[in-house]
Parts: sequence; structure tokens; C-alpha cells
Amino acid sequence: MRRVSTDMPNNDMQYYLRRQEERLNNTQTKIASQSRILALRDDPLAASHAVRYQSYLARLERFEKNTYFAREHFNNTYTYMNEANSVLQRIRELAVQGAHGTYSADDMKIMAGEINELVKELADIANAQGPDGKQIFAGDRALSEPFRMVEGTVAGGGESMVVRVEYRGAGASRRTEISDGAYIELDISGGEAFWAEKMQIISTLDSSEFRVTEDTSVFVDGVEIPLSIGDTVQAVIAKINDSAAPVKAYLDPQTRGLALEGTNAHLIRLEDKEGSRIFQELGLTRGNPQGGAPNWGDSARVAGGSVFDMVIRLRDALYRGDQEFVGSLGIGGMDLALGNLESKIAEIGSREERAEMTWQRLNQEIPNVSAQLGREAGLDFVDAATELGMMDFAHRAALQAAAKILPPTLLDFLR
Repeated sequence: MRRVSTDMPNNDMQYYLRRQEERLNNTQTKIASQSRILALRDDPLAASHAVRYQSYLARLERFEKNTYFAREHFNNTYTYMNEANSVLQRIRELAVQGAHGTYSADDMKIMAGEINELVKELADIANAQGPDGKQIFAGDRALSEPFRMVEGTVAGGGESMVVRVEYRGAGASRRTEISDGAYIELDISGGEAFWAEKMQIISTLDSSEFRVTEDTSVFVDGVEIPLSIGDTVQAVIAKINDSAAPVKAYLDPQTRGLALEGTNAHLIRLEDKEGSRIFQELGLTRGNPQGGAPNWGDSARVAGGSVFDMVIRLRDALYRGDQEFVGSLGIGGMDLALGNLESKIAEIGSREERAEMTWQRLNQEIPNVSAQLGREAGLDFVDAATELGMMDFAHRAALQAAAKILPPTLLDFLR
């Protein structure tokens, strides 16, 4: 038998009003969050799908930002490399004029003076900074200038002439992820873009008896090459040639030392693994490069110059009035420099095109995934607004009914 007390109608009314307020609050929260799923129990299957869509959408948005940055970076790099190409074209025009034979020695000195200023402009381009203040051609050492001008006196010229441009090195190329597991290289280092000849590094130390004494690694142009204990120089040569490094290794027939030759025009970077001295023992380096700058061994023979070497060599020949050198090696060096720079410009253009296509694909995929997420967890605002209005009306009616039905209590008379 159920006992009916005077508190029961009041308690029951409060209980059902609180439940009604909870449903009303949940509906308002769904509208505010624009999601029909507030807890897993609302729709477990849709919630699991929504979590995966949200994770994938977050990755796509990150990839979109990466590709946008890559596009802008490539565009800046392309602009400066085109400027460098224009400077080199002008220098070649002066070389052709100087080799023509119709200009006097004084005229050739005037040409050399202009080339000296163009060398400075070329160095400024090679040390260019992007909008973020980082060096464009410095790789992952983006806060240090890759080239440094050294001034001095040149025979036939005045003082404060550029006598050489030292390459202080750039680190490995940065890269960014543009889709799951897919990366794009961001940088072309100064040792690639502003190089003219294929490099050769030949050790003069006889390495016939060389043996690797412990398991270690060496790095050629940033590519790690593992070496095993007992490896001979021939084994080292084979492993270098089998790697992805853009060099060809061989044993020099005269010195019996290890020799490396670039497969394209670029500065070869050699580095021993920390705690190892393989390249030092082979006579190629004096140790790991400091700040990225080359550190060739004292006895190693190194050939293959940069764009600056070609231009300075041409300028000095003009100061000397050496038309034969200007017309042969001078113009030939400029052609090598231009050919390498134009190939790198084409490479940057290809990377920019890839980044552009990826960016467009992502901007089509992101709305599609957002729509799929909306279908799983999105809220129908028309239904939600209708439901909210009905619940609000019902709640108000319940409150009015409660005010009329609940009897007055002693507290009502004591107010």
C-alpha cells in the first residue's frame, strides 16, 4: 500500500521538471556546439566515425598549411634565382664583348669593373633572406649566410676588389610533409644553385692497406653510408656508389687514394659520424666541417669551382686584357654556371608545380571530409530549433500547471 504524503506531489513535480530542464539544456548545448553528439551513448557508431574524420581533417589542414608555405617558399626562391640568372646573362654579354677583339685594354677594364659590382650583387642574391628572415640558400642553417665576400687588391684593378667568395656551407635541405608519408624538399642550397663545375676530391694518401676498425657511418652530401668493421677502401667505394649520394667514388690510379667526383655541379659535403675518423684517415678531410664550411685535407687535391670562381676568373682576365682566355675559358665557365643555374631553376619550378597541385587537391578534399564529418555528427538546426521551441513551450506549461496544482504549505503563510 502506497502512503501519500503532502510532499509527494511536490517532489514528483520537481523530479520531472528537472528532467525536462536537463533535456532542454542538452538541446541548447547541441545547438551551441553544432553537434548532435555530446556523449558516446548518443550514437556510438557515428561517434567513432566522427573521431576518425576529425583526426583526418586535422592532418589535411596541417598538410594544406605546409603546401601553402612550400608554394610561397618556392616562389621566393624562384624569384631570386631568376635575378641571379639575369646577372649571369649580363656578365656573359660582357665576356662576349671582351672577347670580340674590337675593344681596347681600357674598355676591357671598364667591363671588369662592372663585373666586380655584379659579383657583389650575385653574392647579395646568394645570401638573400625570405620574408621570415631566414636565409633562402642556407638549408637547415637558415640563420647563417652561406657565402662571404673577401676583398683585396687585384692586378690591374683598384682596391677593395672581390678576390674570392668563400662558401661557408649550408646544412641539409629542409623538407615538409604534404600528405601522409609524402615529403617535398624545400631548399636548394648555395652549394647546388651557385656551383658551376663538377667537383673532384682526390686523396694523395695510399689507401691500399686501409681497413675500417669499427662499425660506423660516413655522410656524403647528407646521405648516411654505413660501414662495417674490416671494410677495405674498395668496399667503401662500392657502398658510396650504391648509395643515393650524387657522387661517383673510385680509386685514383696514380695516388692509390680514394677519389670522389660529383655526378652534377654541386659542392660535395663529406662528414664522419661523431667519434669516427674515416674520411680523415683516408686523407680527404681534416675533420668534420665547422658551420658547414668545406674542410678538405691538406694533401687532398680539389677541383671544381663555384659560379663566383668563374666570374672572378673572367673579371681578372679582362683586367689583364687576355682576350684569348675570355673567349675560351671565360665564356665556357659562364656557360657552365648558367647551365647549372637554369637546371636548378627548372627543378624549383617543378617542385612549385607539385606543391600547387597538392594544395589544390587538399582544398578539394578538406570540404569533402568536412561534409562527411557533418553527416555523422552535424546537427540539423531546423529540427533542433523546432524541438527546442516545443520543449520550451512544454516546460512553461508544466511550470504554470505546477503553480496551480501544488497546495500551499505552512511556509507560504509564514512569509
